[in-house]
Amino acid sequence: MKSKTTLFVLASLLGAVSLATAEDAPKRPVRPLPPELLKKFDKDGDGKLSEDERAAMRAAGPVKNGELEKKMLEKFDTDKDGKLSDEEKAAAKAAREKEMLEKFDADKDGKLSEEERKAARDSFGPRGPKGPKGPKGPDAPPAPAAGN
Repeated sequence: MKSKTTLFVLASLLGAVSLATAEDAPKRPVRPLPPELLKKFDKDGDGKLSEDERAAMRAAGPVKNGELEKKMLEKFDTDKDGKLSDEEKAAAKAAREKEMLEKFDADKDGKLSEEERKAARDSFGPRGPKGPKGPKGPDAPPAPAAGN
């Protein structure tokens, strides 16, 4: 009987810790939606996307319709078996890291300093490498704000 009580107490404490951790986890900031996507998928015209509208947007994206997967397979599926093995995934990751170094390693020391990392992050803008309206940089106009 004592062991059942101990197990119950431990399970209760574990559950409480799990709930507290989930509630205390920082929320990811909501990024503004590019106006062209809002215009395309906001079917009710309320200026924001409902869950159904977001689902439609995700379904239409390149990840869902296989474009990204197809490009990755074409480039890195060396054994042509239609999927990326762990080695092929590692090669894809290494290629991406090399590309980032070539583009953002300003001092050419083979690694990204904190300033170079910040430049890399800033170049991605709110929605990807080119942001909602083109490349980022000192001469680029600021990204338009969306009501979302």
